[in-house]
Amino acid sequence: MNYYSTEKNTPPVSFEEALFIGLPPDNGLYMPEEFREVDNSFYSVDNFVDLSYLIAKTFLDNLIKEEDLYNIISDCYNFPVPLIELKDNIFSLELFHGPTAAFKDFGARFMSRIMSCFLKGQKKKITILVATSGDTGSAVANGFYKVDNIDVVILYPKGKVSLLQEKQLTTLGENITALEVNGNFDDCQRMVKEAFLDQELCSKINLSSANSINIGRLYPQSFYYFWSFNVLYRKKGVKEVVFCVPSGNFGNLTAGVFAKKMGTPVKKFIAGTNINDVVPEFLYTGVYAPRASKQTLSNAMDVGNPSNFKRLIDIYKTKENMVKEIIGYKVTDAETLNTIERVYKTDKYLLDPHGAVGYKAIEMYKKDNTDNIPVILLETAHPAKFKDSIENNLKINVDIPESLKKCLNKDKKSIEIDNKYGELKNYLTTR
Repeated sequence: MNYYSTEKNTPPVSFEEALFIGLPPDNGLYMPEEFREVDNSFYSVDNFVDLSYLIAKTFLDNLIKEEDLYNIISDCYNFPVPLIELKDNIFSLELFHGPTAAFKDFGARFMSRIMSCFLKGQKKKITILVATSGDTGSAVANGFYKVDNIDVVILYPKGKVSLLQEKQLTTLGENITALEVNGNFDDCQRMVKEAFLDQELCSKINLSSANSINIGRLYPQSFYYFWSFNVLYRKKGVKEVVFCVPSGNFGNLTAGVFAKKMGTPVKKFIAGTNINDVVPEFLYTGVYAPRASKQTLSNAMDVGNPSNFKRLIDIYKTKENMVKEIIGYKVTDAETLNTIERVYKTDKYLLDPHGAVGYKAIEMYKKDNTDNIPVILLETAHPAKFKDSIENNLKINVDIPESLKKCLNKDKKSIEIDNKYGELKNYLTTR
């Protein structure tokens, strides 16, 4: 199966080529020429590894030997993926039990191992260039740490990620370099895109990306959409679900659309955003108006020009088609804090700020929809990653799990640069 650019101005490529190229030369995003449905046997699979393996086989076209692929999947997902019932047919899919306590472990670990498998025997070294608004950087840093023939350069906005997030992406060293950018996430993302479109730079350095602009990030994120439906189907006989996705760059929601196209029975997607609500605004008005992002408590969603909107438009073509499957809600910081406090008091469940945005969006959705279809909230990060903002605003103590405590006492190592592409290019060509 080949992959085309959403801009339609560059030749189609294989999955392996799309994975390593990352961003097409015409500044589009790679999309599969078709969505192959997963065999219906997925309904009866009772563990996450076997289900993920079944889905991966569907899109990988025998590019990797079955035994090697199964071993890769087993190594990637050696942690639980629990689905917790909260109340009123609302479920929390906890995606924070991986090594960096965020959902982006699913994509980063899969990509690093698939890339390493493809690179075996090749006398080639690549540089992963990635922008992060919070959790992507730490997941990529951990996922690619000490992987042979791969260097990682991470751009993150100075002062706009949590202390724990910053420690996770700046304390590893080895093949991981953190660039602290004087600007916001949109600046970081713009600089990364400029690097991929710089033919002079790309002739000297083999660049690839681990952001959700890379098609290799979206497929593994589709695994847990299948899994959470699968759990409810086997336990409760559920035939259809609604997913609520806390959304910033819209890669996670796009992965859900991929899962629906491949066979997950989804009635609706709820896109919960903070005040950076350009996509919900489009869903209501039909006007897409990207703008500079604003800083919020849910910092990983502080995105003013979501990259994956291109993929959503490519799939749905029009606003009218999109709103049939996606509904969007905006949630303020005040509403976020109120939701964390209410849910903690009433349900004894601690949401992180991103999960709280999603939960509030579910409440707004339920006011307008009286059906009793189960709603699955993607709880994307452990609340301990936002310990300071929760404890500073609410009378709630947040315990840090041992897996996250390790990096707090390590020394930060970063290189500060201005938000100008020339500074990034200079670093990449002279390091």
